[in-house]
Amino acid sequence: MLGSIAGPHDVKRLAAEELPRLAGEIRDLLVDSCARFGGHLGPNLGVVELTIALHRVFDSPRDPIVWDTGHQSYVHKVLTGRAGGFDALKQEGGLSGYPSQAESEHDFVENSHASTALSYADGLAKAFKLRGERDRTAVAVIGDGALTGGMAWEALNNIAAVKDLPVVIVVNDNGRSYSPTIGGLASHLSSLRVNRRYEDFLDYVKDKIGNVPVLYDALHGVKKGVKDVLAPQVMFEDLGLKYVGPIDGHDEQAMEAALRKARGFRGPVIVHALTQKGRGYTPAENHDEDQFHSPGAFDRATGAEKPKGRIWTNVFSEELVRLGKEREDLVAITAAMLHPTGLNAFAEHFPERIYDVGIAEQHALTSAAGLALGGLHPVVAVYATFLNRAFDQLLMDVALHRLPVTVVLDRAGVTGDDGASHNGMWDLSILQVVPGLRIAVPRDGDRLAELLREAVEVTDGPTVLRFPKGPVAGSVEAVGKLGEMDVLLTPAAEPDVLLVGVGPMAQVCLDAAALLDAQGIAATVVDPRWVKPLDEALAPAAAVHKLVAVVEDNGRVGGVGDAVARLLRDAEVDVPVRTFGIPQEFLDHAKRAAILGRVGLTGQDLARRITEAVARRTSSAAEPARR
Repeated sequence: MLGSIAGPHDVKRLAAEELPRLAGEIRDLLVDSCARFGGHLGPNLGVVELTIALHRVFDSPRDPIVWDTGHQSYVHKVLTGRAGGFDALKQEGGLSGYPSQAESEHDFVENSHASTALSYADGLAKAFKLRGERDRTAVAVIGDGALTGGMAWEALNNIAAVKDLPVVIVVNDNGRSYSPTIGGLASHLSSLRVNRRYEDFLDYVKDKIGNVPVLYDALHGVKKGVKDVLAPQVMFEDLGLKYVGPIDGHDEQAMEAALRKARGFRGPVIVHALTQKGRGYTPAENHDEDQFHSPGAFDRATGAEKPKGRIWTNVFSEELVRLGKEREDLVAITAAMLHPTGLNAFAEHFPERIYDVGIAEQHALTSAAGLALGGLHPVVAVYATFLNRAFDQLLMDVALHRLPVTVVLDRAGVTGDDGASHNGMWDLSILQVVPGLRIAVPRDGDRLAELLREAVEVTDGPTVLRFPKGPVAGSVEAVGKLGEMDVLLTPAAEPDVLLVGVGPMAQVCLDAAALLDAQGIAATVVDPRWVKPLDEALAPAAAVHKLVAVVEDNGRVGGVGDAVARLLRDAEVDVPVRTFGIPQEFLDHAKRAAILGRVGLTGQDLARRITEAVARRTSSAAEPARR
């Protein structure tokens, strides 16, 4: 049946009795694809019927459907003609794991950071009103934790203030155990709530008996009391939003009926759908940790994930537990990422010292500030890309007060498969402006453990520790010290180039140095360990070289390279600095190694470019003598 689905119009023409077969084929496709490549399987298995109903009721893309978070959009991609693309899910040149405007007109926004869909929908619906496009509805599907983010509630507050705003909000509730509201009376009440005549009647009663408030309050109280019994989610109506549900999100016909009522209301409506994460695939349904939220490649028959080997996150997780045993003041905070950031082990050992704040990075940082003010040392573990959301809190709530908070950034630098929004390529730039902040970047697992220990010993300001995604790098031992920096290579000949390798880029610098040596160019390689503030010993070391090259897994603008250049300028060291990093652009999804190669962050690329730079400098220096 999937072969006949070229777009939503094909979904609309199917008979109701054909839809279970379509749902089954979609689930088979999702399991097969994610078994090969990994992906957000659990959330998408849970929204199959819900998504079918959406595309039978609304007219995408005229009625834009915004997904929050965007990893719930796989079924949407299937129903908008992209089933064939799942043969290369998340692969270079293949289908993105998130909505992508480049893929389809049905993907309105590329939202992979959570809790944003309601704000998008608010703006879209207001635009439709102002443009006189009364037949359009903005649809936001929010769930899988996104309602734990404060931004979602800010948007709800604004949406509720405009009574005729054409917004339908589908709450995909896959984490609660409320029983669906069933029966004729419940259905009738749901219909009443989205019936304009019912609203007009309430207004009429209020106008006519408004001078008898006790009577009106009694009528209103009866209405509220009945709904409180039948629909426990009345908090939405307390905000002024019409509410339909709870609905069984796997009953496609019930979902269709609810969505049609909501669309016909022509005002903001919440449709509350109860779904089961991992629905239809037994290993996912029985997976206690997260119902196969985002597994790597796995065996389809058993659900067993293929071994990943030892990754950077494992090293952090183990060392934090060791530190927790040594220090009772150490506490940890996660923003709905307990297992992905490795804090689950700390939680098992110290359940009273772990705080999961939900998808609320801003709150996480300011709560950490409060914990520090109370005499504790918080460790906040987040993905590097999500720290962007809490910059103000780190700056004004933590750093301003010089508080000992350690922020651990997992998935820093190029992450690859999850696309542009998940590359952690901004932190070394935006954090440079924070006074009193120290940043450590380990080159291998041993240095990660070492620097984490150093970070939590700091008492007069915040620290940041960042490391990449994937297998942990093999140990690279120092051959000497330069101030507090590690010297990884000292040339036998008079040095030409000083290579400053930031974290994992230290190995890339060593690879480049070997190739440069073959060209007769002698290179010193150092690892700063702490890149903010930079070690003052870097300036005199640079002065005895002809060229300084800084290599970092971060955007080039405002990163460590710029900081090194500024340090040398301030020290009046007149040696040119070349910065090698990630271009300031949004990167298409691909494997980390492929992206690093594409942007020139390999030993071979560095050796070639540095050789050219040395040659130009040598030629320029020789020019006056020839004249």
